[in-house]
Amino acid sequence: MNRYFSILATMTLLSCGVETKSTESTPIILEQDQALLRHLKEVDWPKAYREQDTVLLGSILGDDFQMIDADGNWSNKAQELEWIKAHSSPHDSFFFEIKRLDILPNGTAMICGTGHIFKDSTKTIYQSSNVVVKRNGQWKAIASHVSGIQQVE
Repeated sequence: MNRYFSILATMTLLSCGVETKSTESTPIILEQDQALLRHLKEVDWPKAYREQDTVLLGSILGDDFQMIDADGNWSNKAQELEWIKAHSSPHDSFFFEIKRLDILPNGTAMICGTGHIFKDSTKTIYQSSNVVVKRNGQWKAIASHVSGIQQVE
């Protein structure tokens, strides 16, 4: 029971942005990881799609990556890399607004938020959730889900 409360307290502190000290079961979560994950989702990931950069996207996605798109279709890393090779970015600008970024003590992170796409005078938004794991010191995306694509005024 004490372990449960220790984990619950650690997760509460992490969600408030408080750094915790390492224990045997809880590795140190560094502010650096939060900055790396923000950069990954807000800068590198959009850049890979915008520039059709399969090398960059390949470095972001884990080999076990799977995606569920807004239509419910599943794809894997190889399919996603093929897709960006064949599809140039049709929008004028894009930014991703992170609404939730949780880093768990086991080296797993969730990045969730809203994508904002601008083309001509049209704005489209979508919701996205991503699961990212830290492997050999590098964050790798293993799952993505996109939903709620809509045009807004």
